[in-house]
Amino acid sequence: MNRQTFFKLTATALLAGMTVAGALAQTAAWPQKAIRILVPAPAGSAPDLTARIIGDKLNRALGQAVVIENRPGAGGIVAMNALKASPNDGYTIALAQAAVVVVTPFTYKEATYEVERDFETFAMAGKTPMLFVTNAANPAKNLADAIAMAKARPGEVAIGNPTRTSIPHLAAEMAGMKMGAKFQQVSFANTGQGIQAVVNGDTAFYVDGAGPLIQLVKAGRLRALAIAAETELPGMEGIPLANKTVPGLNVYGWFSMHAPKGTPVAIMQRLNTEINAAMAMPDVISKFNEFGTYATPGSMADAQKFVKSEVGQFGGVIKSLGLKPE
Repeated sequence: MNRQTFFKLTATALLAGMTVAGALAQTAAWPQKAIRILVPAPAGSAPDLTARIIGDKLNRALGQAVVIENRPGAGGIVAMNALKASPNDGYTIALAQAAVVVVTPFTYKEATYEVERDFETFAMAGKTPMLFVTNAANPAKNLADAIAMAKARPGEVAIGNPTRTSIPHLAAEMAGMKMGAKFQQVSFANTGQGIQAVVNGDTAFYVDGAGPLIQLVKAGRLRALAIAAETELPGMEGIPLANKTVPGLNVYGWFSMHAPKGTPVAIMQRLNTEINAAMAMPDVISKFNEFGTYATPGSMADAQKFVKSEVGQFGGVIKSLGLKPE
């Protein structure tokens, strides 16, 4: 090695070391200003409430303001594009609901983002199991009865859902596919319309997140047929598990936390740790339960594995249905 080459290599190594040292110092000092949480849903929605509960706990733990920015529209594209374009410095993150992560990229032509390619998933915030219900006058007592009715009259037995290609819609499709039953899928403009239709008997069955349905079940206005969760959950005691009738039918709406690609791992790990700590707090658990959501702590790797699995699962259902991006 000649002298010129030696000095060139030495200078390069020193520069690289200074860059790494600078990055580590910046990470260690984080956060030094307010943190934004982008939410692809309007104020007052379940994603918004979840983000505000988490934001309050992060504010207390990190000593910096946490600002919730609602960016609804286009199936979540507005918020996720804003996240994608943000600096990867840990000051802009997002809380996204399941449909934004696993449905929109398959159903909207304008959705140019892919979760694994464009973002870093660093935590799960909560899960909301899907609940299958019917009105009190329907003779069906459980999900097996509902499936039997659909098999006896293919394409005639109506099952409602809050919106087309929503997680509830896909849950109903999955149930039919797995058991060889064909329901008549009826998508409404929102949850309220769907609930009213099943209460009135306009649709035989309905599926949605447990939150807006459970009080009607407890009041006797609806009958719970099955909950699509792995195990029995607090507040859902006595409701049959869907997977006992339809193997593998564990379907949730959920909330995941994301950062722009390239965000320092140390920052994301700190966020993961603080969010997990919040998930264990009784007041957070109680507030989540009020809208049918269950706190879901876990490692960054757990969150990434879960989201990847869900993208595969729902992407497969959407392709099986022949749904094309619009």
